Amino acid sequence: MPHVQKAGSDMTDFSDLFIGGRRVASTAPRIIELRSPYDGAVVGTAPLASAADIDRAVAEARRAFDHGPWPRMTVEDRLQVIERFHALYEARSDEFARLASREMGGPHWFTQAIRTLITNQSHAFFTAARSYPWEDRREAYPSGKGLWLREPVGVVAAIIPWNAPHQVALGKLYPALIAGCTVVLKLAEETAVDGQFLGELFAEAGLPEGVFSVLAADKETSEHLVIHPGIDKIGFTGSTEVGRRIAGLGGSLLKRVSLELGGKSAAIVLHDADLAETVAALKYRSFPNNGQVCVAQTRVLVPRPRQADYAEAMVAMIEAMTIGDPSDENTFLGPVVSERQRQKITDYIRQAEAEGARIATGGTGLPEGINHGNFIRPTLFTDVDNASRIAQEEIFGPVVCMIPYDSEEEAVALANASDYGLAGSVWTPDAARAEAIARQIRTGTITHGNAAVDLLSPFGGYKQSGIGREFGAEGINHYIEHKTIAL
Repeated sequence: MPHVQKAGSDMTDFSDLFIGGRRVASTAPRIIELRSPYDGAVVGTAPLASAADIDRAVAEARRAFDHGPWPRMTVEDRLQVIERFHALYEARSDEFARLASREMGGPHWFTQAIRTLITNQSHAFFTAARSYPWEDRREAYPSGKGLWLREPVGVVAAIIPWNAPHQVALGKLYPALIAGCTVVLKLAEETAVDGQFLGELFAEAGLPEGVFSVLAADKETSEHLVIHPGIDKIGFTGSTEVGRRIAGLGGSLLKRVSLELGGKSAAIVLHDADLAETVAALKYRSFPNNGQVCVAQTRVLVPRPRQADYAEAMVAMIEAMTIGDPSDENTFLGPVVSERQRQKITDYIRQAEAEGARIATGGTGLPEGINHGNFIRPTLFTDVDNASRIAQEEIFGPVVCMIPYDSEEEAVALANASDYGLAGSVWTPDAARAEAIARQIRTGTITHGNAAVDLLSPFGGYKQSGIGREFGAEGINHYIEHKTIAL
């Protein structure tokens, strides 16, 4: 029985693994029960894979790559299957968004925004695939002719986090499958239910047997996947700490590895920025998904003479946030994903207080009016030393540091004084000035104010924020090998 959705309930139970396009029993059955971080209600159950289950999934993917039709189909034929999946997914995207809210506490507004992002991201990949130079016949140097082919890299292990599981998964699945790879998708335990549906929809869309498996696994079993000799390429999104581990394991075996990791992004507010507009936008830029987003702009750099004004406005904005049930459309901030995550964030706040950091609003304990759930009070520290731990380490929660500066040159230096380099923004009405400053920031993506990110452009990080890029042609590049034929 593939799964059961209980009548009159939002609960979904999965008992079997999804390997190679079908549901199969685990070799060592372990079922995890996922509970809402808001009220502890059971969201559903899902199986955890064993090392032997990983072996089966990789073997299926290996056979499908080495002998099956998928890598040998035309790109257009592969796209037709993926576009059928996309249509099936779109028809249920609201259901999936609501499930994500229940699983990991993401507020309704955020999971709906991710729903829109998935739609746009998908179309961007389809556009990139149809303009990608899969074959290039050209004059060779110094003589003759050459054929440059882009071929699939092989069997991919796609390892994703819990904070935007479908969006991150599809950001790896689409380019890998478009290229002709076969994929084993490894889910985070915290969102082991919602990812199950991806397998079933791809099977319904007509993806050939063996091409795709979906497995949740613990740390030890996940490492077995990373070092498996049948895996050619690892695509990972998650913490920098885990990324280092994967890079070490994969590098020792000369596997292709791409890593989209953490961030401690800076919003640089210039003296001529509109205070009200900037603070209103930073509500969404600094506190998305309860602060659990790698691109959250958790360092807000402001001119020293205007720090008091910005602090007052930020405090008013934060204290007006609606905190509560993540499934409620009026809620802005929900619970963090787990008690372990809540305790980690609380420890950061306590240590910062002990070191003398000034809390403008927030702090430890539950928000006012909340008596259950994994909630953190949204917290603003002001007049923060950029070298302090709370300004340098990724907290992954609703905690923001306001850092004053005395010149634009100092603002650039402060923004760059970080081990991370994933995202950021510059706030000023002067577009030319924003661009000039953005060119100096060592980060993968930076916006002028609230500008939208181009999904056909590469996304990824400098320094400890990762290796490689996603989206557009650069995203496809990570799933291909280059072959040259001299003619």
